[in-house]
Amino acid sequence: QVQLVESGGGLVQAGGSLRLSCAASGRTFSNYAMGWFRQAPGKEREFVAAISWSVESTSYADSVKGRFTISRDNAKNTVYLQMNSLKPEDTAVYYCAADRIFVTMRTGARFWGQGTQVTVSA
Repeated sequence: QVQLVESGGGLVQAGGSLRLSCAASGRTFSNYAMGWFRQAPGKEREFVAAISWSVESTSYADSVKGRFTISRDNAKNTVYLQMNSLKPEDTAVYYCAADRIFVTMRTGARFWGQGTQVTVSA
């Protein structure tokens, strides 16, 4: 099992920035690809970003490309999501996720955190 705990959510004005963190415990963190998903009220959960275990590869949803940056620190068992130029449509619960396979993370993951709320006001 991999346990994931997100932090860093909150309320921010449009155009502002937030950095989400996800602390992992359990199995070897560096063996897993990590990702972020989000779910807005009344909508399905959607992929945001993913990063491979080696940090060599990243992937982003078109809606956040150029504004969000995913990174990881394997020594700290932590993955981050830096969110800049936030828009009201970025408002959602953001979930951290982990899976062995990077290339399929756009469609889902094996392990999930509980989520952290991000609210962007207009």
